[in-house]
Amino acid sequence: MIPFIGARKLPKLTAEEGDEWLADRAQHVSTRTLRDIVSIAVRAIKRAQAREKVKRNVLLLCECPVGRKGRPSKSLTFDQAEALLFVAERDDSTMGAYVVVSLLGGLRTEEVRPLAWPHVHLLPVGDAGQSESDDDEPKAHVDVWRSVRAGGDTKTPKSRRSLAIPQRCVDALRAQQERQDAMRRAAGDKWRENGLVFTSKVGTELDAANIRRGFRRIATAAGLVAKDWTPRELRHSFVSLLSDHKVPIEVISRLVGHKNTKTTELIYRHQIRPVVEDGADEMGRIFPRPAA
Repeated sequence: MIPFIGARKLPKLTAEEGDEWLADRAQHVSTRTLRDIVSIAVRAIKRAQAREKVKRNVLLLCECPVGRKGRPSKSLTFDQAEALLFVAERDDSTMGAYVVVSLLGGLRTEEVRPLAWPHVHLLPVGDAGQSESDDDEPKAHVDVWRSVRAGGDTKTPKSRRSLAIPQRCVDALRAQQERQDAMRRAAGDKWRENGLVFTSKVGTELDAANIRRGFRRIATAAGLVAKDWTPRELRHSFVSLLSDHKVPIEVISRLVGHKNTKTTELIYRHQIRPVVEDGADEMGRIFPRPAA
């Protein structure tokens, strides 16, 4: 916003200039981003109004145009996910463990990057607590308490959750513990301890670029066209695979940390299996067509 209208004196800003500015931005950013920009600008001008710096908010007279189409989200098929897991587990790398935890845990990439060891709870080796048949048995789990983006930690107390993790995640995290211990010894004085699960060879936090490069390397080895996939689509795949296996949307919504199913349906509408189809199939079995 600042490079385009930041130098304009606010009392002299007109609705026509606002329209021109938005029309230009619509050629470069998505509709959602455009709406976010307008929202920020409207709030800023409202503050000026409250302090009698301007008499009216001219951006309220502007209509937000349609921006560029965003890249459509997609998810891995079962066969693709299986191939990716196969490669990730045999990669013997931090990125391999990262892929396993992201795909099988359904965490956002900004939740996996800041995951700390104190928030990882693995059962002792040989403990039978991974049984799915007994709800009273202790289960290995991770506390998803941080979500770090450019602006800092975006987690609120309400959005924090603890997630049980499957055995393949447990195995990946145990291997990562051993791998990180070896990296710590190899780095010596260069090691920067920060308690994170997924780090560089000297203990520093991985950034988004590190993750993309590592993920694409594993995706290529799994037979995927790496440029067509991003780490965030591991979470989309988590939702899609659960939905394909008849897991109710209420359960999926709780697992991915949404307040309600509406949010899940809106964000993952391409990954959610239509419920009406399942209902029709079930009712057809319950009330079969009578014999002629």
